[in-house]
Amino acid sequence: MYISLRNLSINMKIQGIVLDREKSDKIELREVALPLLGPTEVRVALKAAALNHRDEWCRQGLYPGLADGVILGSDGAGVVEAVGATVDPHWVGKEVIINPALDWGADEGAQQKSFSILGMPRHGTLATHVQVDQNRLHEKPEHLSWEAAAALPLAGLTAYRALMVQGGCVAGEQVLVTGFGGGVAQFAAQFALAAGAIVSTSSSSTEKLAKAREVGVQHTFQYTDEQWVKAALAETEGYHLIIDSAMGDTLAQLIKVARPGGRLVFYGATRGNPSGFDARKVFWSQLKLIGSTMGSDADFSAMLDFVREHRIQPVVDQVFGMEEAVEAFERMKAGAQLGKIVIRTRR
Repeated sequence: MYISLRNLSINMKIQGIVLDREKSDKIELREVALPLLGPTEVRVALKAAALNHRDEWCRQGLYPGLADGVILGSDGAGVVEAVGATVDPHWVGKEVIINPALDWGADEGAQQKSFSILGMPRHGTLATHVQVDQNRLHEKPEHLSWEAAAALPLAGLTAYRALMVQGGCVAGEQVLVTGFGGGVAQFAAQFALAAGAIVSTSSSSTEKLAKAREVGVQHTFQYTDEQWVKAALAETEGYHLIIDSAMGDTLAQLIKVARPGGRLVFYGATRGNPSGFDARKVFWSQLKLIGSTMGSDADFSAMLDFVREHRIQPVVDQVFGMEEAVEAFERMKAGAQLGKIVIRTRR
């Protein structure tokens, strides 16, 4: 049953996976009282949510501005259960997906200082319900299951902006997406294939590279093989566009496999800063090094349109119940996932 909450003064109690750094596992499934529904807010009864590395980094205390008691999670999909006083009641009962990027700002080129992500410091999606502003709602793509829809928002948005907006991917280009196995890299590879690019990917895992070939990736390389750069150049003659989240000392290898005039887009730096940097190669080959993170509201809408048009299917690794949250987080910590780890929030 779905209702329109207008001037109804109740604090709803829900179940959510919260950060609690006093606990041995640092997270706990517990009852949480949601604040009163604001006039422009909606309450979504979540069907499924998904993990991102951000959630595990919060558990490890590696993310800024942490607060115990906050429900983690940025990705989620569900049904609108209630709306605030100024929200169009047509949303009630709609199947929706949630844009987790909050307060991007008016500049499409970069986020403003107040930008944040759902799930810390604001209550997130690893719960039975979530409250967000009405402008975070989008109708769920009809071809996606609840689990697949929940896997899409943060990683899909990040991949789309890095590949299509910052990277300017076009059909026929040679594109390298590093680190296949993580959600963003998998979406970037899928989006590049749908855009008509010739796609390569790299990983240390033969299992993950086999999965990449299953989704249509044409060239795969184990980056632990010292000859991978030579092999990539032999097979592709170099890349017009490279999408990477590691940076670190692998930057030198990426510069070597970039074509003259190529673009290197970085949406993370999990391996830190590079110890050596071949500036001569960059300027002489007229390479472009571009940063990217999350995306604007326009990017999110464009990403959903792209997913609908090409009927993209997110790769789901494993589905856990809320009571299995620690196991799910440990799987992400170990890097064992092949696709997105999903939490089923309703039976």
